[in-house]
Amino acid sequence: MEMLGSFLELGKIISAPIIEYYNHYRGADEHLKNLKRKRDDLECKKSDIELEMRAELVPGKKPKREVKSWLQKVETINEEIQKIEQEAIRGKYLSRMHFGRVACKKILEVTELIDQSCGFGDCLVIGPPVRNGDELPTRALVGESTAKRTLEKIWEHLLDEDFRIIGVYGMGGIGKTTVMKEINNRLLKERDKFNYVIWVTVSKAFNVIKLQNDIACQLNLENELSKFKDETTRAGTLYAELKKRKRYVLILDDMWKAFPLEIVGIPEPTSANGCKLVLTTRDVNVCNGMNCVNIKMELLSIKESWDLFLKTVVCDVSNIPKDVVEGVVKECAQLPLAIITVAGSLKNVVDISEWRNTLNELKTPVKGLEHVDVVFQKLRLSYKRLNDKKLQRCLLFCALYPEDYEIYRENLIVHLIDEGVIKSMSKRQAMLDKGHTMLNKLENACLLEGGSHDEKEYFVKMHDLIRDMALQIAGPKFMVSGDVPDEEEWGKDVEKVSLLSNRESEFPYISPKCPKLSTLLLQGYATIPDSFFVHLHGLKVLHVFGGRIESLPNSISDLENLTSLRIYRCFDLKRVPSLAKLTALRSLDLLESATKEIPHGLEKLINLRYLSLRAYNQEMPPGILPKLSQLQVLKLNCGSNSLTVNGEEIVRLKKLDFFKGKFCGLNDFNTYLESLEGGPSHYVYCARKTKPASELGETVKLLPKDVQVLAIFGGQNLRFFYKCTKSVCIRECEDIEDVLSYSCTFPLQSLEIVQLVKLDKLLVLFREEKVTPAPMVPPGTFSRLKEFTICECPNIKQLFALGVHLNLANLEQIAVFRCLQLEEIIARPEASDEVDEGAKEIVEIFPRLRRLTLVLSPELNTIGSSSNVILCDSLDSIEIEECPKLKRLPLSLRRINGQLSSPPSSLQIKIEKERWELLEWDNHDMKMVLEPCCEFLF
Repeated sequence: MEMLGSFLELGKIISAPIIEYYNHYRGADEHLKNLKRKRDDLECKKSDIELEMRAELVPGKKPKREVKSWLQKVETINEEIQKIEQEAIRGKYLSRMHFGRVACKKILEVTELIDQSCGFGDCLVIGPPVRNGDELPTRALVGESTAKRTLEKIWEHLLDEDFRIIGVYGMGGIGKTTVMKEINNRLLKERDKFNYVIWVTVSKAFNVIKLQNDIACQLNLENELSKFKDETTRAGTLYAELKKRKRYVLILDDMWKAFPLEIVGIPEPTSANGCKLVLTTRDVNVCNGMNCVNIKMELLSIKESWDLFLKTVVCDVSNIPKDVVEGVVKECAQLPLAIITVAGSLKNVVDISEWRNTLNELKTPVKGLEHVDVVFQKLRLSYKRLNDKKLQRCLLFCALYPEDYEIYRENLIVHLIDEGVIKSMSKRQAMLDKGHTMLNKLENACLLEGGSHDEKEYFVKMHDLIRDMALQIAGPKFMVSGDVPDEEEWGKDVEKVSLLSNRESEFPYISPKCPKLSTLLLQGYATIPDSFFVHLHGLKVLHVFGGRIESLPNSISDLENLTSLRIYRCFDLKRVPSLAKLTALRSLDLLESATKEIPHGLEKLINLRYLSLRAYNQEMPPGILPKLSQLQVLKLNCGSNSLTVNGEEIVRLKKLDFFKGKFCGLNDFNTYLESLEGGPSHYVYCARKTKPASELGETVKLLPKDVQVLAIFGGQNLRFFYKCTKSVCIRECEDIEDVLSYSCTFPLQSLEIVQLVKLDKLLVLFREEKVTPAPMVPPGTFSRLKEFTICECPNIKQLFALGVHLNLANLEQIAVFRCLQLEEIIARPEASDEVDEGAKEIVEIFPRLRRLTLVLSPELNTIGSSSNVILCDSLDSIEIEECPKLKRLPLSLRRINGQLSSPPSSLQIKIEKERWELLEWDNHDMKMVLEPCCEFLF
């Protein structure tokens, strides 16, 4: 019996696989049907998750990694199931059994994926890593010992548990903000002291909503807070978020009035939460109202005043009588801002008479200013010493913008042209150059402060004390307010009015009588009543910014003296009244609006120099453009359904200096270009993808030799863009396999910016010509290239090859996004060219590189060969995300006395923690030195 049982057991073991195979064979059809049903269930789940995820993907958030991985697995298994189904149709007996078995296995995998989707939690996305704070640009402290003494006192109070709210007070222009920027940056470097540093500029016009928004912006909470309009509800949301943070320092710069913390939503700083609040103000009463421990910013010492003056004035003053120089410095009253501005006005002045005259003017009180802060007298002298009415008008015009406002240079210069501060010239660029020169002079005189975002968008700002001085000089001729004043407050002598509200406001039904009013700036209003413009017949400049305004009042049609009408960021504005009577108009800008039709009466505006227009699904009516014969600038929207123009009509605009727009087809484009001699220096060329090539014309025949900026969107087989001189952007061009041909005789030595976006068939940058015996890129190619961006080009594998005369010495920025097949930034040498490891010479690449961004490039495995290094001297930013095969980061630091030097203080490396740990290093010490610069992405 035992033997029989053993035989039976053995039989089961032998027959089990056979039975299983038979069941797979017999049930193959049913298994495949079950698999299809399961696949359909999985697809439904996938659709639900994608829909949910899209709803949650607000700006600043991205999908969870587990969700992205799950979606990729679903795509993969769908492809596998589709392959199984196709092969099953052709299957025989043995393969039928095989497909039954495979189907069963896939059913289990699909079921597992469905189960996994239930474990994602309530949210499918995550926000960005929380910022510790932002390092702020600052200059050297003015008055070394005095300023440093104050700085160290503030630092001691921050570290002392007994002090929770600290107030720093002192005169305007004494250096409070500069000291606090140093504190901000020091806190960020010494991260063991506090978890977060939050900097907010409050300024004179205190507003709870604005302050809440500014704090929320620093916390990446603006989208959440924007859901609520009520101050109390918003305060509750902000309070809850700040309460979670703990151990933060909140810096409120330039406060003008005290307020209860709870109305904004700021938790009371306590020893329990470890938080601190630091504020700066001119008024000690503000400190007292906030229950601060007070720290006063002292004036400079006499020696510090002297040193700062000599440093700013630049020139040798040894030939100027000492008593005169000392007298000028003394009159500046030891105030840093007064010293800098007065010294700036005397920069490189060597004439003794001018110095004596300056001293006399400083000693003489300005008429009407006897009761004003003495600083105004010193600042007004700098204004007077400009000795140029146009520069003075330019400075006063800047005061029409709100406090701490970043005024973009290009926009400001356009305003100055409209105001007549910059006279009309035959070339638009000449006017822009004149504007930049004026602003540079005001910066050099220390009356404006310059700045930029990413060294692209340049702006100027006014110190609030200089702004106050400018408004006092302007007197009743200027009216500046965040809200619309009552009708009786509009004076008869007012010439320029600025009503720039930082919130959406109601415009009252008023009809002011201001016969001298020539300039009006409006921002943040949903409606403007028709009555408002009835008596403003002298108005020449009308600029409207932002707000949800849907239409302009009809009374604008009667402003016959209007020379400039500009609409900025009014994306709800759909209707503009008739412009037929506005024949004095020289500038009309409607590009940043939602207008869909060409304004009525456009053909009557025969004095237009500047026209920027938005319209859809139509061609510019024949006969309008030739009547606008004075046009220097023509900007039209360039979308798929945008306004198109006739080439022959553009040809007739002989004074046109800048053109952006879309022709009806390539024939019109060629017609225009064939007529040019020189012509505009900036083009944006768009090929219409809505028509077949046969209707567009053959190809682009030529480009002007002096073309500087060229953007190509949606073209086919384009082989002309290598003639442009400074900037190339190529986007969504079908069939392009290379963009810069080896056969090109133009060496691309002037190119500064290259952007390649969504070129699906792009394989290489340079195409080698097989017909030539020794193909090569001309020497000097890319020698001026500063920025290189490539995005969503799925088939390119290599970017640069240093062995083909490329000169990348000036390259400052490299950005790579979602290039799925890209393997190398700099191509490694072919096997035949490789040398022994011991013979390799270290080659420095990208010596001026500031920013390196590599995102979503799964095949990228190397930046350069093992002999290539990037010195960190100029690097500011490295971001590497979702590049799983990248093995080596070829960073290098100089050695000083055998030790690695410190990396630049501005260097920030953003990378996944796991990727950082897996990187290979030529020198392991390099990793330890650079790790403090890392902000790890999770």
